[in-house]
Amino acid sequence: MDALPLLFDGLVSALTPANLVWAFLGVLLGTAVGVLPGLGSAMAVALLLPVTFRLDPTSALILFAGVYYGGMFGGATTSILLNTPGQASSIATTYEGHKMALGGRAAQALGTAVIGSFVASVIGTLVVALFAPVMVSLALNFGPGEYFALTVFSFVAVAAVVSGSVLRGLASLLIGLAVGMVGIDGQSGTARFDFGSSAMLDGIDIVIVTVGLLALGEVLYVAARGSSGADLSAIRTGRAWLSRRDWARSWKPWLRGTALGSAFGPIPGSGAEIPTFLSLGLERKLAERRAKRRGVPNEFGGGAIEGVAGPEAANNSSAAGTMVPLLGLGLPTSATAAIMLAAFQQYGLQPGPVLFERNADLVWTLLASLLIGSVLLLVINLPFAPLWAKLLKLPKPYLYAGITLFSVLAVYAINTSVVHLLMLLGVTLLGLAMRTFGVPVAPALIGVVLGPIAETEFRRALAASSGDPSILVGSGISITLYALVLLAAVVPVIAGLRRRRAARGREAAPERESADLG
Repeated sequence: MDALPLLFDGLVSALTPANLVWAFLGVLLGTAVGVLPGLGSAMAVALLLPVTFRLDPTSALILFAGVYYGGMFGGATTSILLNTPGQASSIATTYEGHKMALGGRAAQALGTAVIGSFVASVIGTLVVALFAPVMVSLALNFGPGEYFALTVFSFVAVAAVVSGSVLRGLASLLIGLAVGMVGIDGQSGTARFDFGSSAMLDGIDIVIVTVGLLALGEVLYVAARGSSGADLSAIRTGRAWLSRRDWARSWKPWLRGTALGSAFGPIPGSGAEIPTFLSLGLERKLAERRAKRRGVPNEFGGGAIEGVAGPEAANNSSAAGTMVPLLGLGLPTSATAAIMLAAFQQYGLQPGPVLFERNADLVWTLLASLLIGSVLLLVINLPFAPLWAKLLKLPKPYLYAGITLFSVLAVYAINTSVVHLLMLLGVTLLGLAMRTFGVPVAPALIGVVLGPIAETEFRRALAASSGDPSILVGSGISITLYALVLLAAVVPVIAGLRRRRAARGREAAPERESADLG
């Protein structure tokens, strides 16, 4: 409880007019760059780093924290409206968010995203402020073996739960893992699957993969079917404020997503992608159970608001969680956190346990500014949700042409390379083929993001144990994660067998009745 007075003192310091201006500019800039694929909060902070050299440390770090939080939400805007995530942490939002937009509920999808981001940011920041020492000790328990178990758990959970079909989910996951292996091997320096091109040595950028599979893959699929896509004529762009039913369906996913994000945020290497996809899978599973219990159709796959509320809450609460290892250990767990670490060092500050003692005023002012940034995020973005939603009122040919142009420019801006455009074409054709044959896209995306991490941690673990594989199951954390992996893989199979057995029983019942009557 000693943290509460310190947090209050930090809040008083952060509420000065100058600091409020920096927080406002940070959230506004972060939201703007989060909308643009390929930029994101990490690039914005990197560009601001030399500009803010003359600022005092507190103001600069408040600005960076605002950019971080704003970027987390900004990526959801194009995810919902254009099926094009602004950054990797917004991928999970596309699946139900874009369906809501196509169903005439774009403003509500944006509204639940921004309110969920606010709720998760506030709760996540309070959790960080009150339980930072406990969370630091938890993060210290993760070694290479635990990281590998964590990635395997994420693979299986996404493939088995999010996709609905274990076989197709695993096929999609393998595609993603193959794409993630392109480039130079980080351990040995050997080039893999580069096809003799130097441009392939850096691998296939995640922006190329997300834009190709999600945005352009959908555009080509619509064109290949000879239709103009979903009917957008009924789209309503009214208030973003949620109805009573929307609130009733959203508040529990907000809390569950916040819990997942807060748990995974402090773990180095986990990133925001793991909790967002796990939240999407959890909400889908819970929705299936509710639909079966009530005897009503399951809305997931057609625009369920829970599929937006949960992942967006997990996204923003994990952003707050990254402050734990950054401030407590000097260990960044994301690209933006790594650049913020460079900002600390630029001002002669070394994050770690002693930072809370030597620079307590700065630390608690920074944490308090996260709360202020959360409020500003809500105030700035909620009124603009209906305005953003009006993008979908554009004529469909113009809209899809705009998505194509926007996507190609975003990819070309990465390195101004024609080879990247050829990569984009190849990934787009892959996305078209996956849609044509009913292979889900989500497991492929998580395979691309987490595949290199899994490989690196697997080889690190074996190197640390001199090749002894028992290190992979050498802790209670690893064993628990592998047990969850078995459950995630076996439960859907058992459920499928039960459904088939029940179906056979229903088919056989009329035959038995007719035999009895005879």
